[in-house]
Amino acid sequence: MRFLMGLCVALALGSGVVAAQERRPSHCIALAEAPGVTYLHKASFRDPVAEHSVRISYIHHASFLIQSADGIDAVTDYTGFLGTTDFVPDVVTMNHAHGTHWTANPDPEIPHVLPGWGDYGLGIEHHLDLGAMLVRNVSTDIRSYGGVEEKGNSIFIFEVAGLCIGHLGHLHHEPNAAQYAAIGRLDVVMAAVDGGMSLDVATMMRVLRKLKAQVVIPMHWFESWTLEAFLTGMSDEYLIERGAGSSMTVSLRDLPKQPTIKLLTPRFLQDP
Repeated sequence: MRFLMGLCVALALGSGVVAAQERRPSHCIALAEAPGVTYLHKASFRDPVAEHSVRISYIHHASFLIQSADGIDAVTDYTGFLGTTDFVPDVVTMNHAHGTHWTANPDPEIPHVLPGWGDYGLGIEHHLDLGAMLVRNVSTDIRSYGGVEEKGNSIFIFEVAGLCIGHLGHLHHEPNAAQYAAIGRLDVVMAAVDGGMSLDVATMMRVLRKLKAQVVIPMHWFESWTLEAFLTGMSDEYLIERGAGSSMTVSLRDLPKQPTIKLLTPRFLQDP
């Protein structure tokens, strides 16, 4: 009897190991050295994405459309409105720091709706493998009703076409060592630069310098002076590219010799 019980336990443990091995690991965490990115031509969000590339379109506030060459479409900080379009993404992420970062009534046709929060104080874990795109999150704390809601928001990472694309969400504190490690390598990062509603500019600049992404896309800014303060503070280490329109396409090629801030102009999606 004792032998049979031991055998059952061993089989159960073995099946757990197999299940764990079936989960595709994060290449952004696994790879120590970042490959490169090359800027390609701009295109309509309805146009096909070039092979081995990713198109990023700035929609509004903290919402971006991330599209793969294999036809996977993801929207960050989804509010329920994308523009004058009937476009339905495959996956949307949300944060609930403010109503401009989530909706209680997402389109029921969206296959994957990923909230950045779970039960109060417990956070949530996402590891959505869509084949051409892996979407995962790292929980962060948010200020809430004069206190702090632990693990109330998330940083979302999109692993696609060999790139590691991070959306910092409505970040309210500098990540700790464990959170930095969980984020892993980032090639492209969207960062809130409002200077107060999320992080102050000095702390956000410190976070970005630690993340070492080669491409930074500012978001969540309300006044031009907060944006300019951020750009000025980063200009000693980063090239500033203005007038880039509302979208950019990147691929895994050669990194720019100097990290670059790509200033995109938000624009709601619009069908032809």
